[in-house]
Amino acid sequence: MPQNDEVDLDITNVAHGGVFVARHEGRVVFVPDTMPGERIRARITDRTHDSFWRADALEVLDAAPERQEHVWSAASIDREPGSRAGGAEFGHIRLEHQRELKRQVIVDALQRMAKLDRDVFVEAVEGETADGTGWRTRVRLQVGRDGTIGPFAPRSHTVVPVTDLPLATELVNESTPFGQTFPGAESIDVVATGTGAGHVLVNEAPVKRGRRTIRPRQRPVPIREVVGDREFRLDARGFWQVHRQAAATLTQAVQSAVDEALFDPRAANLDLYGGVGLLAAALGDRFGSTLRITSVESDEGATDNAAENLAEWLGASAVTERVERYVRTLAAESSAVERARLRAATVILDPPRSGAGRQVVEAIASLAPAQIVYVACDPVALARDLALFAERGYPLRTLRAFDLFPNTHHVEAVATLAP
Repeated sequence: MPQNDEVDLDITNVAHGGVFVARHEGRVVFVPDTMPGERIRARITDRTHDSFWRADALEVLDAAPERQEHVWSAASIDREPGSRAGGAEFGHIRLEHQRELKRQVIVDALQRMAKLDRDVFVEAVEGETADGTGWRTRVRLQVGRDGTIGPFAPRSHTVVPVTDLPLATELVNESTPFGQTFPGAESIDVVATGTGAGHVLVNEAPVKRGRRTIRPRQRPVPIREVVGDREFRLDARGFWQVHRQAAATLTQAVQSAVDEALFDPRAANLDLYGGVGLLAAALGDRFGSTLRITSVESDEGATDNAAENLAEWLGASAVTERVERYVRTLAAESSAVERARLRAATVILDPPRSGAGRQVVEAIASLAPAQIVYVACDPVALARDLALFAERGYPLRTLRAFDLFPNTHHVEAVATLAP
């Protein structure tokens, strides 16, 4: 018999964030490790919200036909919830159905946040394995109090020791120091580059000094990544797309998203949240040596790398600045000549998971660029920003979605907006 905090639930649909929706006594309950069409036994874990509760799935009473054995035994529902490894929350769902659920999340976000009735097809990545494993080239493992390494359990800071990383590439698995301990460290990063180099980077824990928390400065570890015929230099701890095919996929997607009829290579083109210059280079490779573009990134190390990676385009530059401050300054201080070059511009933006936000959207729209290409890793943040852009005269033209994170709930999208 179920205990007082245990309930039997019918799962009706998917929600954003890798959880699924049930109802109990009229209240919404969010549950991971299940899927629509299943009946499960769950334990209520969080009753603090007025509008919803959270629960852990304990047992599948009636499985959906799309359920499969989890691709990672460390994350299986057969384990106690607090001992399940995080990071593969869709691994119990057949791959094609994972993409259908991601499609539903995108469509729902567009309807709710942007009032858009727009369908989308979630595209598989070239060279994907049959079960969606073996794609991660970068993994961060947390360090427990006893020095053991592993991912956090979902929604906790409990480190789950593991002996394999099925979502990661073979080189990452070979490089990961399974079974070793790292006393005093906060985490380790395991990085496998496309050139065949493996790196294990130990991240020391921050130090308390009075009221201040000081994070130890890490020495840069230069690495190389290759996309097509182009080489990029970056720091191993710096941002780079995680899927082994993601950089190439997004390069091609952004190149295709730009409307050539609206593109002026000599305009004041912008690459916002530019990282080490991947997407600026994508435009350069498509439109040639006359390209003028400014890549804006808040991380100084990434900007230094971007300047080197974009050096062959004389009209390319890399600026270290927070994007919101940079675009606000452009909007407030640009001369009439600069305004004209900005009106002819193409703006590429690839913001963090939280999205660009109102201030950035307002500043970009006030520049009145010819077109905007928005690369997003969060469908809700994307839909919110699309609504803000539409209010300012930039409706959605095209939208593509890519399954760059198989066996997780994450999905990448590339949208084109124009007046």
